[in-house]
Amino acid sequence: MSDSDMKRTSRTDWARLAKMTDEELDYSEIPPLTDEFFARAKLVLPNAVELDPDIVAWFKQHGRDYPTRINQILREYIALQEH
Repeated sequence: MSDSDMKRTSRTDWARLAKMTDEELDYSEIPPLTDEFFARAKLVLPNAVELDPDIVAWFKQHGRDYPTRINQILREYIALQEH
């Protein structure tokens, strides 16, 4: 996308669109999402780290705050490496 493309004003009537209900929206040009699509789909989160399932399971067994605990443990590890 060029700089000139980014400076163009949208011709979309956003206020009108925001007032529309789902029933009023035309989805006819969007193909349906099939089981095959979802079988291949992968959720990608920014800054996400993929952990082995057994690691996540172990942390989950020790409380609902497991993401916070993982962060704490990693911070402690970093602090130990810096000394």
